[in-house]
Amino acid sequence: MANRIVLNTISYHGSGAIENIVPELTARGYKKAFVCSDPDLIKFGVTKKVTDLLDKAGFAYDIYSDIKPNPTIENVQSGVAAFKKSGADSIIAIGGGSSMDTAKAIGVIINNPEFEDVRSLEGVAPTKKHAVFTIAVPTTAGTAAEVTINYVITDVEKKRKFVCVDTNDIPEIAVVDPDMMSSMPKGLTAATGMDALTHAIEGYITKGYCAISDMFHLEAIRLIAANLRGAVQNTPEGREGMALGQYIAGMGFSNVGLGIVHSMAHGLSALYDTPHGVACAIILPFGLEYNAPVAGKRYRAIGKAMCVPGIDMMDDDEAAKATIAAVKQLSKDVGIPADLKGILKEEDVQFLSESAFADACRPGNPRDTSVEEIAALYRSMM
Repeated sequence: MANRIVLNTISYHGSGAIENIVPELTARGYKKAFVCSDPDLIKFGVTKKVTDLLDKAGFAYDIYSDIKPNPTIENVQSGVAAFKKSGADSIIAIGGGSSMDTAKAIGVIINNPEFEDVRSLEGVAPTKKHAVFTIAVPTTAGTAAEVTINYVITDVEKKRKFVCVDTNDIPEIAVVDPDMMSSMPKGLTAATGMDALTHAIEGYITKGYCAISDMFHLEAIRLIAANLRGAVQNTPEGREGMALGQYIAGMGFSNVGLGIVHSMAHGLSALYDTPHGVACAIILPFGLEYNAPVAGKRYRAIGKAMCVPGIDMMDDDEAAKATIAAVKQLSKDVGIPADLKGILKEEDVQFLSESAFADACRPGNPRDTSVEEIAALYRSMM
């Protein structure tokens, strides 16, 4: 079977990378940017780091910030209308997954108006044209939305999230500048960092893994395990390591898929507004224990990437347990809760389990599952 790998045409990495935004736009003849960024980033001056460069160059732009932490269908629809009104010819997405996912959906719909019903983009939508030219500038080290062919939108009416997978949505250019992440608070740094670790680990054990994705995922796990604690303490080394690690994780999982940890996390975010990274971090160890009977032999490599002491001397079962313990310890060290107590309600378990089973990430899980088994897994975390 052939393995498909889709990546950005161009990506910039390292301190000062945002200096390349204006030259990339002008070199292509673009005249006006539609800047998608969330209200908090605007309030705290993070977005301004990029718009100052646009102002200095006299490059025209409009800002769109009607974006919620878990972006909704309405956010996308409003954004499409705002883009049309603006007269922009390009997009700059500045933020975490919320801003970038919203920008992706807007860009796809603008160039594929037959998909103006946002729900029609769920799953693998047969769009014909690439999205509006987009430069993605992450401000969190977690989602890797700047390099993925996925985006997630919340359907408020149906109380669920849906995943869209489309090679036409990937930003042409990713600008991964750790300086854009330096103002992230500890809690957000921890949550998004654990989301990145979940991407790397789930991507490594998913049914669709391949030699190229394994290379990306193991290096991402190594970087994240080595740098997340430092990033939470806002060290320059930690920020830079996480900026790179989360991007490399995205290079992998975007091309081979994820599993039930993400399927289950999506429902918690949609129903309770639980931060996605927190949900992933809590579920990840439970998901690893659940998948161990099928994927446990691959856990040794994960543990080695996390520098688990003595793992080469352990048998497969011991190595798997030590790896899961290392994941739990990292999550604890950065302040993530150990379970879903106080979050998950018994009366919602059936609905959440059905949603997780229907989620686009679930088929990639290494162990075949069912609604009943997912429900039992949810309950084990209460």
